[in-house]
Amino acid sequence: MTAADTHTEDLARPNTASQPPKGVGPMERREARLAYLMLAPTFLIVLGIVMGPLLANFWISVKPVKLGDLRPPTVLVNERVRGSAEAPGDPVTLEYRLRNSTQDKEIRDVILTDTLPAGFTPETVPELCSISGRELTCGIGTIPGQWRDRLRIEGTVNSEFLALNRPGRESEPVIAGDADNVLTSLDFTLENFIEVFDGAEFWSVLRVTFYYTVFGTGGALVLGLFAAQLLHTAFRGRSVLRGLFLFPYVSPVIAVAFTWVILFDPFSGTVNALLTKMGVVETPINFFGERAISYSLFGIPMEFPLALTTVIAFEAWRYFPLSFLFILARMQSINTDMYEAAEMDGATPLQQFWYLSLPQLAGILSVLFLLRFIWTFNKFDDIFLLTGGNAGTRTLTVDVYEQGFALSNLGAGAAVAVVVFVLLVTFAMIFLHFSPKEEGL
Repeated sequence: MTAADTHTEDLARPNTASQPPKGVGPMERREARLAYLMLAPTFLIVLGIVMGPLLANFWISVKPVKLGDLRPPTVLVNERVRGSAEAPGDPVTLEYRLRNSTQDKEIRDVILTDTLPAGFTPETVPELCSISGRELTCGIGTIPGQWRDRLRIEGTVNSEFLALNRPGRESEPVIAGDADNVLTSLDFTLENFIEVFDGAEFWSVLRVTFYYTVFGTGGALVLGLFAAQLLHTAFRGRSVLRGLFLFPYVSPVIAVAFTWVILFDPFSGTVNALLTKMGVVETPINFFGERAISYSLFGIPMEFPLALTTVIAFEAWRYFPLSFLFILARMQSINTDMYEAAEMDGATPLQQFWYLSLPQLAGILSVLFLLRFIWTFNKFDDIFLLTGGNAGTRTLTVDVYEQGFALSNLGAGAAVAVVVFVLLVTFAMIFLHFSPKEEGL
């Protein structure tokens, strides 16, 4: 066979490598539809769990909702029997105490119905009420907020009434009425957001939140990186030391928070006692209660945020073990051949860390920074346990709590939560766009 014949045969042979892949067949499509159908309930449940509270928060943020508005307006009624009847024919008064449960919401078409006690013969009935047999019906109409009133039905009793154990408790009075519920109405307002942004403290709280989040996150990453670099080298007792490094993260937050409060207490704390004995300070320092300390730098008066810095130190100490675990796992997966080659070329340990380790750790460090930034931004329990949000440590999450529960303004608290959500989503999108990626991602 000549070279020309071989070339012709090669041209006639179909090139399977360059042919496009075959389309998905009917069986594959049916299997895909079946898989989606089986996963649909789980997907809907997860979507409801995730999106339900989020949508409810957005809904409340555009409503003038107070803490008392969680219950719809209703008329509260209390039935009492006045008089001590001892013999048939004695007078007794059946009294209904009614009041509007809200301070400013009216209730329309209010109707009270009840069954009179057995053996009770009514003689004086209010104009609003009518009696048919033993059935009492009172058409009260529309009542305003803070409304209170009493309905008295006077009458006499017989032996059947005297035989009752608890007269007037055989049946509970039923109250009916129509009222507007602020939670379910379609009336929306931006007053909550206006109140939040017009507040004198909002921008200060926002600045404190970013200061606390950035330095708390950075401190946790730096400590985690240092610990991972320290425990990456093999030595005796390394496993025990790795376990001890996890102590801050696995301990209950209330235990470690109160431990720090006791250690830094200005009167009986160990830290202040050491600083005073060593002559570092003349008087004890209230680390968690003093907003700032003043000092002079090159003749310029400055202030150091003491309480906030102490809280940031606690944040970095408590959550560096998580960064330590992730960074150590990534360091152990790096090929050691390039370190040996760099050492042979005369690179110092610092140069090896800067030019070899950090580029390999850039991906995991960016992921950790994003996660810790989100978690720290949403952190509430640490600050609340340490300072209660006082001494310049009030963040947006503490503001959500104070607006919603301390001031009973759930709408304003939900509005602050929406602001937190928007800020975090915006930051995450920008960070993911510019952050370094791991190789192969």
